[in-house]
Amino acid sequence: MNITELTADALSKAIHARQVSCREVMQAYLARIEAVNPAFNAIVSLQDGESLLRQADARDAQLARGESMGWMHGMPQAIKDLANTAGIPTTLGSPLMRHFVPKEDGLLARRMKAAGCIVIGKTNTPEFGLGSHTFNEVFGVTRNAYDPAFCAGGSSGGAAVALAQRLLPVADGSDFMGSLRNPAAWANVFGLRPSQGRVPMAPAQDVWVSQLGTEGPMGRTVRDVGLLLSVQAGYDACAPLSIAQGGHQFRAALDFDPQGLRIGWLADLGGYLPMEDGIVPVCEQALDRLRGVGCEIKPATLGMPPDAVWQAWLVWRRALVASRIAPFLLNAKNRAHIKPEALWEYDQAQGLSGSQLLGASAQRTAFYQQMLGLFEHYDYLALPTAQVWPFEASQRWPQSIVSGGASVAMDTYHRWMEVVIYATFAGLPCISVPAGFNAAGLPMGLQIIGKPQADFAVLQLAGAYEQVAQDVLQRMPSGRRAVAAGAAGYPC
Repeated sequence: MNITELTADALSKAIHARQVSCREVMQAYLARIEAVNPAFNAIVSLQDGESLLRQADARDAQLARGESMGWMHGMPQAIKDLANTAGIPTTLGSPLMRHFVPKEDGLLARRMKAAGCIVIGKTNTPEFGLGSHTFNEVFGVTRNAYDPAFCAGGSSGGAAVALAQRLLPVADGSDFMGSLRNPAAWANVFGLRPSQGRVPMAPAQDVWVSQLGTEGPMGRTVRDVGLLLSVQAGYDACAPLSIAQGGHQFRAALDFDPQGLRIGWLADLGGYLPMEDGIVPVCEQALDRLRGVGCEIKPATLGMPPDAVWQAWLVWRRALVASRIAPFLLNAKNRAHIKPEALWEYDQAQGLSGSQLLGASAQRTAFYQQMLGLFEHYDYLALPTAQVWPFEASQRWPQSIVSGGASVAMDTYHRWMEVVIYATFAGLPCISVPAGFNAAGLPMGLQIIGKPQADFAVLQLAGAYEQVAQDVLQRMPSGRRAVAAGAAGYPC
């Protein structure tokens, strides 16, 4: 049995059937991490192996007594380095937080631990989770699972690469501006941004306004994504706007007939979004797979000026990101230790008025109503997951996008990620599914957006897609080739 190749669902069943011990699982994953992680730098703050094996032995003893903690019993899990983990550093990728060790788990880690997982360390993230390129001055750069010369995306880049390279059976992440979706696309795995409020976040600096970011699941299969969501989801009083419904529904079988489902293809929004050559055709090939199982694919338009959505988004993002950076700037000397992109976010928000934020909120409301109108004509909406293919790891962010021979300059460090804001801004569930590869062998994903709180329906359609996309899903990265390439070294 190749333990690290098992899906998380299959691994859980094998552990509970006593076909494999929790110690054997831990040994297999630690060996895989030792062999492969140096080339990719996906897992950081790895804990002592002997301590982890003792925890695995304790899980085995529980099973011997007929006791199971839950679906994740004995599974190794590394938590994204933005979420608090008791006794393990939570650095946020910031030199200012290099030595911070929380005394208590955040809600996400607490729920996964309660389901039986063993936390082996953290997954790497950009500084403060900003930008879709996972690098920081604490741990360095995380490299693409399919070619370490390229970036992994972010901010859940470490989680996505750990999945693709079989360093974890399942992974958690978070998503403010595509951070569960973009790295999933660039690792050929599944990443779900749940509905707003589906997965409560605690502790949190603000529980009333900061609703654009959410934690959520990533997996090698849609079934694994749903099962992890079942652990993460559910109301918590610490998050008063969280959805009351529990997570048990996501354990159900995903089988259903997609015949006749209407999918609105937004593509590049009529040319508004610059996209590198090859991305739209690869995503259209993915849609053809859904057409082959009976879905109706129809061109769709956003129905309102995309730039108005972007400008409203910028106001919201500036306000929310600046509030996260502000505590670190109470000491003016800290500016020298914060990356320029984070300082730009903070500086852009200075002078922002309450009336401006409320105006952007009104624009956001109008956008949400427009999305509801689209769902009167379509059951799902679809977009590419990214506007560029994975770029070189030495590049901080794409300065321009070249499409059809024309170069379009990016006016912010995140403008090249604009394609992911629509699900976020409307609070809608959205999954990135593997769509295909370019000539260089680098992967791309397709976003599938569902109706409000229709997370399970999104999983069902993704599951139907998964059944007919095995040609893409079975294209695994070569661990041996990647390890050899990583040994040669790549510049940050």
